[in-house]
Amino acid sequence: MAHTITDACLACGACAAECPVEAISEGDPKYLIDADICTDCGACVEVCPADCIEA
Repeated sequence: MAHTITDACLACGACAAECPVEAISEGDPKYLIDADICTDCGACVEVCPADCIEA
């Protein structure tokens, strides 16, 4: 199951830069994770300063 980004997202871009499969893109007002691409690796969770990425 792909990770999701909650409304607490700061839109800093740290998660997108860390994603090895480029599943994260800038949305409005928060970043979005494409569930079809996400490999559930968790790399984005480790770098999120807002702790807003959930499994």
